[in-house]
Amino acid sequence: MRHPFALSSFALSALLLTMSCTNSSSTNTDQAAAGSTTEQQATAPSTAPHATPPASTPIPQSATEAASSIPDFTFYKVKSGISYTKADIPENKNTVFLLFDPGCNHCQQETAALAKNYEKIKDVNILYVSMNDPALMTQFFSTFGKELEGKANVEMLWDRNQDFIQRFHIPDMFPANYVYGPDGQLKAYWEGEKSIDEIIAAFTK
Repeated sequence: MRHPFALSSFALSALLLTMSCTNSSSTNTDQAAAGSTTEQQATAPSTAPHATPPASTPIPQSATEAASSIPDFTFYKVKSGISYTKADIPENKNTVFLLFDPGCNHCQQETAALAKNYEKIKDVNILYVSMNDPALMTQFFSTFGKELEGKANVEMLWDRNQDFIQRFHIPDMFPANYVYGPDGQLKAYWEGEKSIDEIIAAFTK
């Protein structure tokens, strides 16, 4: 299990700025369903300053590979502000952590496609996670994932303390999808764009 580490605000900003949202070819370390897809580099959260991070900024080693099992974390439900931890995840299901940025086009497209195919993913825990402004997160969901709002297996979670990049992984692209099995072990993860059929297959396998 990963050990938490502290990031200075400068280092954190630099790490976030390494993420972008443009079309390329996808980084796919999917252990369940491999395939060549169009890559997208995800945009840094819109609240981040627009500056080029120094090349010497170190990336903490513990977050350069996806966590092999679900680590401890504390996120916050966007609508209520109530904390959400590992203990709150419903058992005996696959659990997907979907790290996104509200302004990322491919995040919007993936969410719209998932919303249209909700019946196929209704038995999977889907946890949307973002470090962005909760107001933007709410608007994102109501605009692109209306059919997902209010569903018992879907949560919109604010990562107020940047737990994800400190405990799970530092991705290069948004959206970043992490699929964990009922035993809490990593089954698949990928960064960037996939077809909706590939996504659903990985979520439900």
